Amino acid sequence: MMRSQTKPGIDGTHDSFGALMEITSRPPVVFVEGRGSWIRDQSGRAYLDFIQGWAVNCLGHCPDAITKAIAIQAGRLLNCSPSFYNEPMIRLAELIARHSGLHRTFFTNSGAEAIEGAIKLARKWGQKYRNGAYEIITMDHGFHGRTLAAMSASGKQQWNRLFEPKVPGFPKVPLNNLEEVERAITNRTAAVMLEPIQGEAGVFAASDAFLRDLRALTERENILLILDEIQTGIGRTGKFFGFEHAGITPDIMALGKGLGGGLPLAALVAVEDVCCFDHGDQGGTFNGNAFATAIGCVVMEEIAKPGFLSRVVQTGAYLADRLEALSRKHGGGGVRGRGLLLAIDLGGEIGPAVVAEALRRGLLINAPRPDSLRFMPALTVTHDEIDEMISILDATLKQTADARPA
Repeated sequence: MMRSQTKPGIDGTHDSFGALMEITSRPPVVFVEGRGSWIRDQSGRAYLDFIQGWAVNCLGHCPDAITKAIAIQAGRLLNCSPSFYNEPMIRLAELIARHSGLHRTFFTNSGAEAIEGAIKLARKWGQKYRNGAYEIITMDHGFHGRTLAAMSASGKQQWNRLFEPKVPGFPKVPLNNLEEVERAITNRTAAVMLEPIQGEAGVFAASDAFLRDLRALTERENILLILDEIQTGIGRTGKFFGFEHAGITPDIMALGKGLGGGLPLAALVAVEDVCCFDHGDQGGTFNGNAFATAIGCVVMEEIAKPGFLSRVVQTGAYLADRLEALSRKHGGGGVRGRGLLLAIDLGGEIGPAVVAEALRRGLLINAPRPDSLRFMPALTVTHDEIDEMISILDATLKQTADARPA
């Protein structure tokens, strides 16, 4: 019989973390409160947060609009079962339709669940309208979530032999290569699915030209275009949805992360002609609950306010300029991304060391790959907060370089 191993607790005297399942390497910091771009740990120390729950807290930590809406909705209705309509559910679906140009929404609790719904909907459509077609072409290095079908659709090499056997039916092609997409299309193909910007891969964008050509190709071949806007949607790139930059509209879209402003809320969105689920094909106990969708309405309404998205564009340009100068100073390879979803090429595999040193200095950043840092601040981040982040990161990069063996 294996003996359980204990770890030092946050006070150093007992195993405070032992009841949690080990799924990642977490630093021994426990966060207790946040406001805007700042988050505070159990000792009272403040950290500048440029991760924001992986682009989840699009309005920052605990914004007034959300905290007020939480208090109001918590006193009215939490969940009346997805078998019934509730008012916030209807209102949020209407807001998404108005701003996206797509027609119908099924609410979920996570982006991966929205992707699962997109896969099911595309396969149901292929079964009904394309002679049983079920394959969905996806992109190398893409990331669509950690449920089994979402992992199967993803192109992370580290997952190639994990949790076998995978769900079949996801041929992979290189991003921005239309010829390879066209070559992969067969009579089994129901759809093509991709992220407008591959966030987990290190912030690599599908070009606007590629998206336009891909939209034309899928229409010509009578297959669906699915866009995973879980990270790029809800204002992150300076428009409501990433696909707007290319001037196209997908058949199916998955939303998540920022949609709930910090609460678990995501969505499967589709055009009318693709909505072919029969009763019982799709559901979920908490899906579309009044509490979460009420907060989603607040998020959508805040982002839709005059000037909000133009400020995201302006702030994103300022952040990109500051990062570009920092990259040149430290011999990096430049900046990638759009709006307030950016990455810096470090010029070497020092990402984990930089993240650890930045945390020690009071800055939260993410290294999606060893040679890159990713920045996902609140869409309300200020120039002063960007300047402070750059100052901390500058010192961090210098310290990390000085500590490297000659």
